[in-house]
Amino acid sequence: MSSQDIPEENLPAEQDAHGAVGVADDKNPFADPGLPPHEHRVQDIDERAAKRSERVVAMLFTVSMLATVGFIASYVGVPHDKTIYVFPIGHINALNFALGLTLGLALFSIGAGAVHWARTLMSDEEIADERHPIEASPEVRAKVHADFKQGAKESALGRRKLIRNTMFGALALFPLSGVVLLRDLGPLPGTKLRHTMWRKGLQLVNMNTNEPLRPSDVQVGSLTFAKPEGLEEHDEEFQTEIAKAALMIVRIQPDNIKDKRELEWSYEGIVAYSKICTHVGCPISLYEQQTHHVLCPCHQSTFDLSDGARVIFGPAGHALPQLRIGVNDQGYLQALGDFEEPVGPAFWERG
Repeated sequence: MSSQDIPEENLPAEQDAHGAVGVADDKNPFADPGLPPHEHRVQDIDERAAKRSERVVAMLFTVSMLATVGFIASYVGVPHDKTIYVFPIGHINALNFALGLTLGLALFSIGAGAVHWARTLMSDEEIADERHPIEASPEVRAKVHADFKQGAKESALGRRKLIRNTMFGALALFPLSGVVLLRDLGPLPGTKLRHTMWRKGLQLVNMNTNEPLRPSDVQVGSLTFAKPEGLEEHDEEFQTEIAKAALMIVRIQPDNIKDKRELEWSYEGIVAYSKICTHVGCPISLYEQQTHHVLCPCHQSTFDLSDGARVIFGPAGHALPQLRIGVNDQGYLQALGDFEEPVGPAFWERG
């Protein structure tokens, strides 16, 4: 439909031309051609066409909302290990395909709806504005406010309630996609940071020989590293578990142990402490026989193993956790429970 098909009484009133046409002369060799006559769109002269455009925009915003809901439903309902065949891409992960498709559709629909709204319903009349100083004078501010009000009026946001409501719904619902993605930062840790593999009756195994430890295997002044019985290097969770369960085994003369609880939790002067530094989790490996101090090689945190492994130097925030040990019926060193406090660096939930 064109403006020639519309009766004259339905056409908008002609507005005054903006921008005077200039004439070239010696001082101004480049004449101002002025603005071409404004051509009205179908939506400007036919309310039925405007309503159709309004419904199209509302439909696009509604599709965006449905796609956002589909994104959340895909994230929750599609198995992460499911594979599907999509021509011509081939076999791809079903979850990634569903998330990408729904998220892209939600974004595209919002953009397409906004573009169609601007192209068909918002004012498209060109207006020439004279250049003015950068300084914002009171007149300029008043003009900006007036232009803003005029733009808001011409956008028909208040009058086109269907567009307004569906646009607000699409924009309000879409950010939920980002909130849901935060869930994919990883599984909730639960109480994993508070517990290790150690439990009552689990034998201490030498990390180097992979053999259970007897008290006679630990000499005064020596440093031995141990792991829980049953934990092997080829296990899928080996790195995760050893990062919490690794032990330092040291034998100290009972008379040289200053901490009462440390002595009670030891066996004939053999003490077992976590190997994981309480600063940033580095493995401790340096031991000084005369002072019974252990040193973390990363940031030089120093712990006194004869006095409850308290921190005597460096940035570590608290002492190394001690594991209570004893001997089983076969004469092997065993744990009498798990650590009573989380191993490694402190974390904000730690009580």
